[in-house]
Amino acid sequence: MTTLLVIAKEPLPGRVKTRLSPPFTPEEAAGLAEAALVDTLRAVGEARAVRRVLVLDGRAGPWLPPGFEVVPQCGGGLDARLADAFARCDGPALLIGMDTPQVTPALLTVDFADCDAHFGPAEDGGFWALGLARPEPALLRGVPMSSPVTGAVQRERLVAAGLRVRDLPRLRDVDTAEDAHAVAALAPHGAFAARLADCTTDGHR
Repeated sequence: MTTLLVIAKEPLPGRVKTRLSPPFTPEEAAGLAEAALVDTLRAVGEARAVRRVLVLDGRAGPWLPPGFEVVPQCGGGLDARLADAFARCDGPALLIGMDTPQVTPALLTVDFADCDAHFGPAEDGGFWALGLARPEPALLRGVPMSSPVTGAVQRERLVAAGLRVRDLPRLRDVDTAEDAHAVAALAPHGAFAARLADCTTDGHR
């Protein structure tokens, strides 16, 4: 069975979702990040997996459900941190971030019977999920992150390595206020949508 990896930051004001400010305050942006993480961890917890690992920059809080191992992120750029997360696995693994609270357990329940990699493209040109039947950290090191070409470069790395790639559905990351409203509409009953509603009850956002 698959190891599910979640790479995330502790949801602290000024450290997460800074592109949401404005219109949201740093405290509201951190609250939205925490809610997105809650929804993500819930989906991971309900998906089939042999291990569930939170690769965390910071300290775990009351938002962490039972059933997760927590390991610290290494130093370096995001490519190095993603590579290190895969290096902790000795079997099939699927890695996601905390930016897609609309993710479902079904999307995360993958197998590698007829492919070597799963790739989940994001609407902004990045990727929201990467699965490897045989984790190879070198496949991620050196990939330019936070770029409109991140996803294309990463997927080409997989293909160039001779891997059979299966594409997952394209999802929208939460980076901006517009993204937040669009994603909340896709998962109206989740913690993220509820927190967004709390933030917008004054009608100014």
